[in-house]
Amino acid sequence: MFAARLARAPALAPRGARLASSLPIPPKIATPAMVSSGGSSARMDAVVGFYKALPKGEAPAKRGGGIKARFFDGKNASSKPIVAYIAFMLLFGYTIDYNMHLKHHKNNAH
Repeated sequence: MFAARLARAPALAPRGARLASSLPIPPKIATPAMVSSGGSSARMDAVVGFYKALPKGEAPAKRGGGIKARFFDGKNASSKPIVAYIAFMLLFGYTIDYNMHLKHHKNNAH
């Protein structure tokens, strides 16, 4: 995901400017001048409050969407969708073949 974000970034921007947009805090809040002022300013309190509000621990597991994630990945992986698809295609193909055969007999005798 991060690599895709870098690939979409304009080629003319320097590397630091491209990375700055994905940081969790705006780049102007935590500047070296603000940090060197003793750390008791209102802006530093805002930064500390921001980091205290972030959730702690591991991120919850992302559940993927789509057919592959639903049927073929994870603990409930199964080959039943493949078997069902093959059976459907055989039945569908037989139906088309049978209807074409009926059309053939409608106008021509064996």
